[in-house]
Amino acid sequence: MTSKVVVCGKLFDGQSDMMRGPTEILINDGTIVEVSTSVGRPNSAEVIDLSERAVSPGFIDTHVHLCIDGLNLARQTMQCSPAKALAGLYYAQQYMRFGFTTLRDMGTLDPEWPTVNLRDAIESGMARGPRLIVAPHMISATAGHGDMQGMFPCRCHMGLSRVADSPAKIRELVRMEHAFGGNWIKTMNTGGYMSAGDDPARVTWFEDEMLTLGQTAQQLGLPLAVHTGAAEGCKQALRAGARSLEHCYLIDDEGIAMAEKAGSFLVPTMQMTREDKALMKAGKLPEHAVWKFRRDVAEIEKAQKRIARSKAKIAFGTDCGMFPFSEGVLEFQAMVAAGIDAVRAMKAGTSVAAELLQRDDLGVIAPGKQADIVAMPGDPLADIAATAKVDFVMKGGRVYRHGAFEILQ
Repeated sequence: MTSKVVVCGKLFDGQSDMMRGPTEILINDGTIVEVSTSVGRPNSAEVIDLSERAVSPGFIDTHVHLCIDGLNLARQTMQCSPAKALAGLYYAQQYMRFGFTTLRDMGTLDPEWPTVNLRDAIESGMARGPRLIVAPHMISATAGHGDMQGMFPCRCHMGLSRVADSPAKIRELVRMEHAFGGNWIKTMNTGGYMSAGDDPARVTWFEDEMLTLGQTAQQLGLPLAVHTGAAEGCKQALRAGARSLEHCYLIDDEGIAMAEKAGSFLVPTMQMTREDKALMKAGKLPEHAVWKFRRDVAEIEKAQKRIARSKAKIAFGTDCGMFPFSEGVLEFQAMVAAGIDAVRAMKAGTSVAAELLQRDDLGVIAPGKQADIVAMPGDPLADIAATAKVDFVMKGGRVYRHGAFEILQ
């Protein structure tokens, strides 16, 4: 049995509302077995000294796109599936440097299954990187946010989009995601900002279509995530049984109350709004996004503050891939700027994210949990910016980064 003892200067365990003082964590074969002020040194355990660091559970990002390059969408979408998978592995490994030990990938624009292949390669040990939980594709109505056919009208037969316009076709697409090993079902029931020809303020599924999608996912035992913008879209998604609302750009008080009552999770991707504002100011936001984003940005920020004031379950998600992964960790700071207090933001990226993903072995530093551990100088509960300074990363008891020492490839 391989034992490690992690000596922590401070500890945020993922559940408490405050930092613990000096603490030690005993790990055997990748699992935490004891957390206390002293765990001894059993079995000649390796000692990892983080006595000058604040320690936290590994960060969890519940909304990324490893195989999409949002700023070069037309060119990158036409690449072959292996090229996307290899790029996705690179981005996953680089993102892990910032402390992200678990990622939920929210869909590709590809006829094949690159994120399923990537997930399985990491799980089998063929590749190193964060554990992946995947929704392989984004199911959309024709002309909806996930439909790329309008961008490539002469190549629309290539299967880049998963589109449906009838309950029978919707069932077929959901069943296909299940058959090929998807962990989640992802759909979009409103338009989006970075896609051409649709509008985030308009709902794109009819009620019977959305209900069919939700019922099929539920029957197959797959949780449902819904990209949604318009206030009515948020409510439609909840009526269909969505476990998580992604972005919820224009959610209103009624929608938030519905989410609270249902126990559904909100993933508000707040840093992406900051990224898009910077692009618009620099004149680099794609033309088809400018009119929509300029019209809505003030309302998006009001909705984010509305979410912050609520009692809804908020999970950390970024939409990285639509903007650089190097900026994803700034989501913690964006959440606090919107009015979410630091401890709630930290829980959003650890224990609440694990709850959303239905992984009770993650997101908390406690006996019986996976030894996913990150450390940083400073105190993230006192200054959330400390989260951007992670310099120690452990996943499943294996150290991937310790200062200048890194094993990621």
